[in-house]
Amino acid sequence: MKQQWAIILSIIFAILIAFFAVLNVEAVKVNYLFGTAQLPLILIILFTALLGAAISGFMAIFKTVKINRSINELKKEMTAKELTIADQQNEIVALRDSAKSPHDEMK
Repeated sequence: MKQQWAIILSIIFAILIAFFAVLNVEAVKVNYLFGTAQLPLILIILFTALLGAAISGFMAIFKTVKINRSINELKKEMTAKELTIADQQNEIVALRDSAKSPHDEMK
């Protein structure tokens, strides 16, 4: 359900940006690092919106990869600790068995 709302909001946002861009079609002067250019404002608006979406997407992917690595490390750590616990439980059983005296078995 949460993902459906995200998709709906994304579509609404995209429609709003497109509508805003269509209303602004006049050419504007854009200063680049290496010069200037006259570009339609609609292209600048759409380009910056797409650039923002791309940056957000890459950040989300980076965060997901980082979280997945942490999860895998924690799973490995948990497995190692479970093995340690199983070994210690086997030692406890062995110690209990060896601690039983022959006198206890006769009762």
